[in-house]
Amino acid sequence: MEQKEIIGKIELDLSKYPGEDLYCDGQVEDELLNIVKNLSPVEYGRAIEERKDWPTLYHLSPLRENIVDWIPMGKDAKVLEVGSGCGAITGVLARKAASVTCVDLSKKRSMINAYRHSECENVKIHVGNFKDIEPDLDCDFDYICLIGVFEYGQSYIGGDKPFDDFLNILMRHLKKGGRIIIAIENKYGLKYFAGCKEDHLGTYFSGIENYVDGGGVRTFSRKGLEKIFKRCSVGEYHFYYPYPDYKFMTAMYSDAYQPGKGELSNNLRNFDRDRMLLFDEKNAFDGLAEDGMFPVFSNSFIAVIGGDFEIKYVKYSNDRAPEYAIRTEIRQNERGKISVRKYPMTGASAEHVRGMAVAYENLVEKYKGGKVDINVCTLVDEQDELYAEFEYVDGKPLADYMDKCLEKDDHQGFMNYFKEYVTRIGYHSDFPVSDFDLIFSNILVSGNRWTLIDYEWTFGKPIEPKELAFRAIYCYLLENEKRNKLHLDEVLAELEISEEDAENYREQERQFQRFVTGDRMAMAQMRDLIGYRMMVPQKWIERYQDSESVERVQIYEDTGEGCNEEQSYFVKDAYQGNHLIELELTVSGNVRMLRIDPAFDSCMVKIESMTFNGEEIPLKKRKLLLTNGRIVKPSARENYQPSIVFDTKDPNINIDLTMLERKAENIVTARMEIVRLPLEMAKDMAGAAKGLI
Repeated sequence: MEQKEIIGKIELDLSKYPGEDLYCDGQVEDELLNIVKNLSPVEYGRAIEERKDWPTLYHLSPLRENIVDWIPMGKDAKVLEVGSGCGAITGVLARKAASVTCVDLSKKRSMINAYRHSECENVKIHVGNFKDIEPDLDCDFDYICLIGVFEYGQSYIGGDKPFDDFLNILMRHLKKGGRIIIAIENKYGLKYFAGCKEDHLGTYFSGIENYVDGGGVRTFSRKGLEKIFKRCSVGEYHFYYPYPDYKFMTAMYSDAYQPGKGELSNNLRNFDRDRMLLFDEKNAFDGLAEDGMFPVFSNSFIAVIGGDFEIKYVKYSNDRAPEYAIRTEIRQNERGKISVRKYPMTGASAEHVRGMAVAYENLVEKYKGGKVDINVCTLVDEQDELYAEFEYVDGKPLADYMDKCLEKDDHQGFMNYFKEYVTRIGYHSDFPVSDFDLIFSNILVSGNRWTLIDYEWTFGKPIEPKELAFRAIYCYLLENEKRNKLHLDEVLAELEISEEDAENYREQERQFQRFVTGDRMAMAQMRDLIGYRMMVPQKWIERYQDSESVERVQIYEDTGEGCNEEQSYFVKDAYQGNHLIELELTVSGNVRMLRIDPAFDSCMVKIESMTFNGEEIPLKKRKLLLTNGRIVKPSARENYQPSIVFDTKDPNINIDLTMLERKAENIVTARMEIVRLPLEMAKDMAGAAKGLI
C-alpha cells in the first residue's frame, strides 16, 4: 500500500493505516465525499438545506468552527488536532495557525477533510490508530485540540486508566507554555435531565446514571475532569462553557462571566434523534443562573489545560448573511480592564463593523442634550486586525426592570418604564439617523443613566418612535412567554397604533430578519426539517389521567327491576391497552338483562366476539342486542362483528339474556375494539351511518 497520498496541497500519511477503516458511517461518508469533491465551501449551506439530514449538517456546517475560532492563536502557532474526522474545525485552525497536524483513524473521513481543505498548504493528515502514530509526532505543539475526542479515550488507548494515560501521552507533545483544548459534553448537562438522549449511546439518562450499562464512551462532570487533571499533575487549567453545547456553539461563558437571567433560551437544539421535553430548560437555566449553578449543569465544557485567555465571553452571529456575520467578545486584561469587541467573521462583514463607528458618531449627535447615552465605540483598523471596541458599561438591562414589574403584577410600574423609554428614544425623532434595534435588552440602566450599548443596526433615516417602541415590545414578548401577562392593548393604545399598523410592523420585522439572514435557514428550521420528534410526557400523563377516568368498564345486572348503581360493578383490568377490552364475567341465572358500559366517553366499539357459556351469542338476532348507539349496517359475511358509534358520554351495550339458555351460573366473555372519538365527530359519524338496526 502507498505510504502517502496527495490531495490538492494536502498530504495524507498512510504509513500507519491498517488497510481498512475500523470506524465508518457507511454510505453517508460516500455522500459527504461526493459533496466536498464537487462543491465549494460556500455551497455547503445549500447542500445542507437540500439534504435535510443530521450527518451533513453536523460535518459541514461552518458553525462547527465556532468552538475554536475564538482562541487567540499566534500566526506562528503549531497545532495538533487529534480526531480530525471530516475536518469540521481543520479549516479554521489552518487559517489561524502556521501548521496543523491532523490524526484520524478513518481514511474516508480524512479524504473528506483533505478535499474540503485541499488549498491549505499548512495541513498534514496522519491516518491510523493514534497509539501507532503518536511516537512519530513532534513534541513542541503550541496547541493540542481534542474536540469531541477525549470521551473516546478507552477506544484510543485502552487499559485500566485510559483517560489518564491519554492525557499524559498528549502532554508529552506539548510545548512549554502550550495549551490542550478539550471540548466535551457534561455528563450532568441540563439537556440530559430535560430529556435529551446521551449523545454517544443514544439512550436516556446514561451519563446521569453513571453509565451503569457500560459502553466504550465516557463523559464527565467538571469535578470528574478535574480529578483526571490532578492525577496527571496538571498545573493550570481553566473551564469555559459553550452554549447550547460545543457542537454548534453560539455563545461561550467562563467562570469570570456567567449568563444572566433570560440569556439561555436557545435550548431545543438536538438534531440527531428524538427527545423528550420534561421541563422548560430556559426557566431551569434562569434559576441556575440566579443561584450561580450554571457551571455545574452547562451542557458542555471547554477545558483549557495551560494559561488563561483575556476572552471571558463570546457570542457568535455567524448564522446571518455573510455581510453581517460577526463575533462579539468581552475581554478582561491582567489589570482588570473590561472591554467589548466586535469582529467581522467574513471579508464581506468588514464594512458592517466599520459602520458601527460611524453609527456611534451619528447617534451621539442625535441624542446630544437628551437622556440616552451612547456606549463609546473605537474602531481598530490595522493591517492584520479589524474590530470595533466598546466601553464596558455597568448596569442592568431595562428589560430586567420591566420583568420585575410584571413578576410583581405592578402593571403601572411597567408602563412607567415604557413611557420613559418612549420619551427618551423619541428625542430628536426627525434627525436623519435611527437605531432600529432599540430593544429593552440593549439599554443598560444605572440610576438615571440609560446607555445604548448595541447599535449595529443604525440607518441613515428617521424612524418614528412608536415604530421603534412597537418593535421593542414585539421582541420583548417573543423572548419569554412569561411576559404574555403584559396588557398589550394598553401599550398599543399608548402608542396610538391600530391593529392594521401592528400587522404592518410585524411584516416589516419579518422582512428585516430576512434581510439580516439573507434568507438562510435558521438552525431551528433545520431541526424541524430533519424531523426528529420532541415528545412531551406531561401530555401523556394528562392523557393517562383522563383515560383513567373514562376508560373503565362498568357492568349492570338487571334482574327485572331495571339497572341501578347498587347492582353494578367495575371490571378491573378490562382494558388491554388503549384500544382493546377483554371481559370474563360470572352472571347469575336470575339476571335478565346484562348491560356493559365500555367507557365514559363518546367512542366507536366493534364487538369482535361475545360468548355465553362457551357458545357465540347470536348478536344478529333481532332485539337480542340493544344499545344507545348507532349500529353500522352489518356486512354480508357470516361472522357478524357489529360496530357501534356512540355519540354520548354514557355508552351502553345491553344483552337480553332471556333469549339465551341460562343456567344457575353463567360465564360471559367479550372481546371488543374501542376507539374514543371527539363528541362532534361521533355525532357526525352516527348521523352518516345508514341501514341502522
